[in-house]
Amino acid sequence: MSNSADSPPGPVNRPDEQPGNPPGRRSRIRPVRGLTAAVFALAGLIFVTSFNTAKGTNIRTDTSLLKLSDLIHERDRKNAELGDTTAAIRRENDRLVSRDHGTSEAENAELRALESAAGTKEVTGPGLTVTLDDAPPNATANPGYPEPQPNDLVIHQQDLQAVVNALWQGGAEGIRVMDQRLISTSAVRCVGNTLILQGRVYSPPYRITAVGDRTKLRKALDNSPAIQNYELYVKAYGLGWKVDELRKETLPGYSGTVDLHYATPADDGDE
Repeated sequence: MSNSADSPPGPVNRPDEQPGNPPGRRSRIRPVRGLTAAVFALAGLIFVTSFNTAKGTNIRTDTSLLKLSDLIHERDRKNAELGDTTAAIRRENDRLVSRDHGTSEAENAELRALESAAGTKEVTGPGLTVTLDDAPPNATANPGYPEPQPNDLVIHQQDLQAVVNALWQGGAEGIRVMDQRLISTSAVRCVGNTLILQGRVYSPPYRITAVGDRTKLRKALDNSPAIQNYELYVKAYGLGWKVDELRKETLPGYSGTVDLHYATPADDGDE
């Protein structure tokens, strides 16, 4: 006969356990099963999203995922094509106007003078080309100058504008920046270290060509305080600066749009 006082106590079943199962087993299985189901559900959602995004294409090479630089270059190419088309249409329009509306020699001379002043006709003669460039990679200060900051080593909008202004002051008959003729409404603008001119994007080195009296043009460059300041950075950090004389250069006429866009006052009802 066994003595109940000497026998070990039997297992006590908690309300969430069944006899024969180790204690706590059921409470551990439920969270694991729930986590597994959640993982499979998330994986299925990712597969469906990827399928809907790709639509049978390789999403790694889809146009919408191109780098911003690629999109900029593509838009720049498109703008160049549109500019060529505009130029061709303008030439055809001028030809038709000249054919249908006879004018006197005096009127033709006045028209040519206006076109020359507006920059819409080509100009040929002696001149200068000024080239500006960023400092070489890993540039350091020359002896006697402080160590450069990042802004000291790149071409800025003010530097390009200083050259353009000096050439106009020197009596330039026409100016071309890179491959585009400037007119009175042209704006030389830089974003970062890139030049944006009339819808086109350019990177250094920047070339500015002017047709006119070479002696006067060079004197205007030498006398410009803004350019003198730029030349200090040329000596200190190696920014690019080069002036080449041209015996004869032809600048094409401006072929882009000449329409002016301006703001208008808002109606009182819109306020």
